[in-house]
Amino acid sequence: MTIKPLIILPDPILRQASKPIETVDGEVKKLAADMLETMYDAPGIGLAAIQIGVPRRMLVLDVSKEGDDKTPLVFINPEIVSSSDERSVYEEGCLSIPDYYAEVERPAKIKVRHLDAEGREQMTEADGLLATCLQHEIDHLNGILFIDHISKLKREMVIRKFTKAAKLRGSKAL
Repeated sequence: MTIKPLIILPDPILRQASKPIETVDGEVKKLAADMLETMYDAPGIGLAAIQIGVPRRMLVLDVSKEGDDKTPLVFINPEIVSSSDERSVYEEGCLSIPDYYAEVERPAKIKVRHLDAEGREQMTEADGLLATCLQHEIDHLNGILFIDHISKLKREMVIRKFTKAAKLRGSKAL
């Protein structure tokens, strides 16, 4: 397993739509293991493949509470097939937008069809933090960031801040 570097805003790869995975093979399983290791190291509770520069439809999650056993989940080609009218609000953050958090409203409950790490078709019903995290990571697979769910003014401020920081990092590398 290898810890991969994270893609940080404003990198345009974060806006790419990811391609479906055709076959769950050894390469895909290694990618899932690398993604989990990267997510735990960051530390985070979710990671989409695009966040490590791989535009494939896969995400990993672990919403277990600190101190509990780890419960890593792998979702390959996830698709939300239903969502509740009921809404919930969570403060979200993102490994690709470090140290920025904002409240985001999303459906409270969802149903997701996906393949697991062995390539078996699954249907997962989620609510609470798991539902929020799944929606956040599936958004990544579609080139959508959680800041796209906040006001335009706040979003533009965040993008400006990260664009300026990227320019400063670039000039230090010279």
